Amino acid sequence: MSQNLLSGLQQQIANLEHLALLLEQELHLISSRDAEALMNLLREKEQTLDTIQQSDMSISKQYQSLVNESSVPDDVSELIATAKKLLEECKYRTSVNQKAVEQGQLRLTHLRNLMLEVRAKESLTYDKSGKPKGSGLGRGVSA
Repeated sequence: MSQNLLSGLQQQIANLEHLALLLEQELHLISSRDAEALMNLLREKEQTLDTIQQSDMSISKQYQSLVNESSVPDDVSELIATAKKLLEECKYRTSVNQKAVEQGQLRLTHLRNLMLEVRAKESLTYDKSGKPKGSGLGRGVSA
């Protein structure tokens, strides 16, 4: 039983290392705005997360039975500590990626607002007294 748990933990560590690599690539793709490659990476990331979740359920059952027997070997404890450290690193990278996406969305919103302001200024006309007046007609439209 302990051997199955050890191999499961080693596989889980490999999965978490792969996830960390995917998160690093995700940040690069977010900053380069490569939407197609990002979507492909997100599919792979989703599969990796599903694999991690399934492995975690299996490992949890085996580990719980060892805890109930009060016989958790040191090598199992070390592998669990390594996996937890990798998980924290993945959580941190996820938060960094989230901030990058939020910043990108803020930039797009700002750009959209600037474009709307320019359009509003282009349609601005003046009345006989010299006061600004919005034109109800678009550019190139004559009545």
